[in-house]
Amino acid sequence: MNGASREAQAAAREQLDALTDNTSVDAAKLAEELAAVTALLDREVTLRRALTDPAQPGEAKAGLVGRVLGGQIGGEAADLVAGMVRARWSRARDLVDVLEELADTADLTAAQRAGQLDDVEDELFRFGRIVAADKELRGALTDRMGTRAAKAALLHSLLGGRANPVTERLVVRLVERPRGRSLEGGLEALSKLAAERRNRMVAVVSTAVPLSDGQKERLGAALSRLYGRDMHLNLDVDPAVLGGISVRVGDEVINGSVADRLDEVKRGIAG
Repeated sequence: MNGASREAQAAAREQLDALTDNTSVDAAKLAEELAAVTALLDREVTLRRALTDPAQPGEAKAGLVGRVLGGQIGGEAADLVAGMVRARWSRARDLVDVLEELADTADLTAAQRAGQLDDVEDELFRFGRIVAADKELRGALTDRMGTRAAKAALLHSLLGGRANPVTERLVVRLVERPRGRSLEGGLEALSKLAAERRNRMVAVVSTAVPLSDGQKERLGAALSRLYGRDMHLNLDVDPAVLGGISVRVGDEVINGSVADRLDEVKRGIAG
């Protein structure tokens, strides 16, 4: 995303933050309504193009939002979408991408308010590992011939009552409407979005043996020093890891190719 869309995305994020800073706003309901608008615009190409047409005045596009969505979503969601279509977008699809991100962020905000954001982060990571290890499950969730209802039912049977409701909603939306993303890529994007709620980065840590609580704390502190930001650790045990540990932060893998950083991480674990 670049140019006008990037500026519109930043403005939309600020508007969402302003809304959800108000505790009287139901963040979970807002997420549901924004997700419904995302699905609508993803499906209705003509409407999506009309709402992002640079030749049309912003107020005219906002008026179209009112006519199409009026009475179907709450005032907060309608105002947010109206503000978004007043902005300029480089591509019509960018509007839908950002709406989807805002829906997910609103759900994560609901988890954060309830003090459950850490649980959601961990559950998203663990579910990603389960999917990666179970080809049959992955196939069922990504089968293009499978119906959305069947996939949602499978997820409800797996996650219902076992995972946080926010985790379940996020995963169901991703599976029902992947919108060109891989399941693994979508889950990783959700994990990063969750981490950003606290201005944290995510480190995927693979170790040959489980880490103790003390080692986890020291490793987190060492990585925070390296990157200058708070770090959330997603931990995975893999006996095949060479050198006993591998750390991935974003696109960077800390292993033997960056020995000095790996040494600092190991020193952090050892204390």
